[in-house]
Amino acid sequence: MKKQILKKTVFISLIVMFFLPVVLLHGQEIQQIPHLQKQGTATQLVVDGKPFLILGGELGNSSSSNSEYMRTLWSTIKQLNLNTVLAPVYWELIEPEEGKFDFSLVENLILESRKRDIRLVLLWFGSWKNSMSCYAPEWIKKDFNRFPRARDINNNPVEILSPFVKANLEADKKAFVELMKFIKKVDGINHTVIMIQVENEIGMLPNARDYHPESTTALAGNVPAELIGYLKNNKEQLKPEFFDVWEKAGLKTDGTWKEVFGNAIGTEEIFMAWYFGKYTNEVAGAGKQVYPLPMFVNAALNRPAKLPGEYPSAGPLPHLMDVWKAAAPSIDFLSPDIYFPDFKHWCKLFDRGGNPLFIPEHLYEPACGSKVFYALGNHDAMGFSPFSIESTSDPVKEPIAVSYGMLRQLATIILEKQGTGMMKGFLFDKEDQSDTIQLGGYTIVAKHDYTLGWSPQAKEETWSDAGGMIICMGEGEYYVAGNGIVLSFPGSADGKESTGISRIEEGRFVNGNWTPLRRLNGDQSHQGRHLRISMNDQGIQFLKLYRYR
Repeated sequence: MKKQILKKTVFISLIVMFFLPVVLLHGQEIQQIPHLQKQGTATQLVVDGKPFLILGGELGNSSSSNSEYMRTLWSTIKQLNLNTVLAPVYWELIEPEEGKFDFSLVENLILESRKRDIRLVLLWFGSWKNSMSCYAPEWIKKDFNRFPRARDINNNPVEILSPFVKANLEADKKAFVELMKFIKKVDGINHTVIMIQVENEIGMLPNARDYHPESTTALAGNVPAELIGYLKNNKEQLKPEFFDVWEKAGLKTDGTWKEVFGNAIGTEEIFMAWYFGKYTNEVAGAGKQVYPLPMFVNAALNRPAKLPGEYPSAGPLPHLMDVWKAAAPSIDFLSPDIYFPDFKHWCKLFDRGGNPLFIPEHLYEPACGSKVFYALGNHDAMGFSPFSIESTSDPVKEPIAVSYGMLRQLATIILEKQGTGMMKGFLFDKEDQSDTIQLGGYTIVAKHDYTLGWSPQAKEETWSDAGGMIICMGEGEYYVAGNGIVLSFPGSADGKESTGISRIEEGRFVNGNWTPLRRLNGDQSHQGRHLRISMNDQGIQFLKLYRYR
């Protein structure tokens, strides 16, 4: 009997010794999948167990459709100081025939990125890309009876798959699940792919809603109980522009769409947003069941004074955030593609209600080199990404490349300070020249470099964007980075106490350690009057302040 027990014990021990490392490895793999975490008021992306700051660039729409073409771009990408590439994955190319998948393009993209220590955010060009269904496979496009299109107000079909048709959803969902299976298979340990964008710039054109018969039937029905429940449970937290629509209609908690939200074109957009959101949620949710990477959707922004349908109606826009949040809980956050003026305005609208700011697409322009500092410093942004990043003949001199070079040095400190209120970003032009902040126990006045009047450009009608960020390391101690900014330090309001500059150092971080290069306490600081990084310069400076009477 004792021998039998001993044999069983030895057998069980061997089983445990054999399988435990496998279980632990599997657990470690699950734990290390890129995911989101909260730090203070910020949301961070965690990659391989550490917070990660996306210094990104999005490829042009067609660049990753051919591996040979991509081979010509890697040198440019590397010289831009990116740590992340946002790259499309095309439904028509991974499933050219129904049920037959080819992931060779995706695999090549992952392997080539991994060689260069570059991460990937993959953009699923599935049912919709910039509203249209241009990247749906040919077998989808041709079989319009099985895969119906949306219809305009005159009942004419448009090149947009209707979100009210289950066959459309199931086909997209099946392809997306296969994509996520493949990513897990080839990248589940390495985590080159860190996030997924589900669809691209969803929105209805040329009208506010789809006029497919199933859409018209749904609009005549009651608002789903799921959305009504969201309204009730989040009444005090609803975005003001959305709450106003509901309030003007009487704050009803049952009834048809027009009874609850009013008989207006805005109601058609809300209705459409719900069904776009539900469709996208199913696609994302099915993919997460396979491999739960963070997933987001991006918005083509609404134009001022334009009606829904004159811009892509019902996308994940600021005034529809609540609808999307209610309809698509599998989507982790909503993001803006910014091509319009007033960068600060759009950042503010997407950085609210717990929605973290991530800018997956921005007009590629010199001002990107300044705007990235503002987004990170003022909004704890998860990352920034100009569009068609490869379209430059001199990548080293691009302002965004220089800014990314500085931000790579500062990334560890930025990530430590996110969500703590210890950072501030600046973005200035001629109309918006200055900002006054309280940080680290001192008042700091930041201004555009041209306010000094020392540069010939100061007399021009428009000023180039200037921007930067300040990071507080303790009372009166800061790192400042950017270009075209001047910081001064007024004393107490009663004039009894003044603020002086103990020292300013120009330098850089080497292996995470600050290495001073020059002490700037003379002409460069105007004999202790200010800290300046001119428009013709970009750099990092350490600042230490003191008080005197």
